[in-house]
Amino acid sequence: MPLSSDAKLTPALADFSRDVRLQPLAPLWERTMRMMPGSPCVPALWRYADTRPLLERAAALISKRDAERRVLVLENPALRGSYQVTPSLFAGLQIILPGEIAPSHRHTPNALRFIVDGEGAYTAVDGTRLPMSPGDFVVTPNWAWHDHGNLGDGPVVWLDGLDTPFTQFFGAMFRENHPQESQPIAHDSGDAPTPLRFPYTRTRAALAELARRAAPHPAHGHTLRYTNPVTGGNVFPTMAAFMQWLPRSFDGRSRRATDGAIYCVVEGSGTVYFDDAPHAFEAHDCFVIPPWQAHRFAARSDCVLFSFSDRAAQESLGFWRESLD
Repeated sequence: MPLSSDAKLTPALADFSRDVRLQPLAPLWERTMRMMPGSPCVPALWRYADTRPLLERAAALISKRDAERRVLVLENPALRGSYQVTPSLFAGLQIILPGEIAPSHRHTPNALRFIVDGEGAYTAVDGTRLPMSPGDFVVTPNWAWHDHGNLGDGPVVWLDGLDTPFTQFFGAMFRENHPQESQPIAHDSGDAPTPLRFPYTRTRAALAELARRAAPHPAHGHTLRYTNPVTGGNVFPTMAAFMQWLPRSFDGRSRRATDGAIYCVVEGSGTVYFDDAPHAFEAHDCFVIPPWQAHRFAARSDCVLFSFSDRAAQESLGFWRESLD
């Protein structure tokens, strides 16, 4: 506990504090660490109209082979230099050109792909090739071999999400390159069901069925959580992923939650309010809502939003909280 407001820092106590700090010790009563919800990160919105030209410039300036993964990191303005969008999560936009291959490797962080724009790309995960179409959600479990390629005629862009900060926090970062540029493919999933890929066509149909059966939630509309079809739990032990539909003219109630969440707009347009500050969004825009940040949604048209957050880890640890303001 910090020193109480009634306590006085006497000369003797000040001398004691100085002597203590000569050792690798610190008086707990002098701590300044915040004991309240929230984090240092701030709300931010990345407009696709701005990021897409920069991705195209990157594609012209550096090859996929030289960059290995041609990604522009969505770095939180309050965490510059950290390569983090929140204190617990990484997010970035990756572009791959026709004919390119992002070499196969594996690592201890879990990864997800949400396809933003373009057709013809694939990702291969532990010997299974998965097609990637806009709105698809692809799971890459930790320590699974994975590489990407583009068999189409134009660039493809997707959102990468990783729990890298978790791995770094525990000192458990391991990474290994595959001996081949592309791993051997044992199975091409096509449109067959797989626990690694969630096609947008099916997700959109599930949202429509949810909307038919129930009224929208007052804060976040109609929301589905992606689950592992084998375990019934979250797709990752650290990250949860969601798809939500805000009906046209939806004017949501303000809420806050302890998980930091990254959003990508799939369809439609609307506004996210951070406290009372409005930020208009269009299709393919991305934004981050920090932990315990008051926010609400308003939809100008039928609007679909993909998001992922560290809620899975927080729920497992008993940390997660939500409040409707």
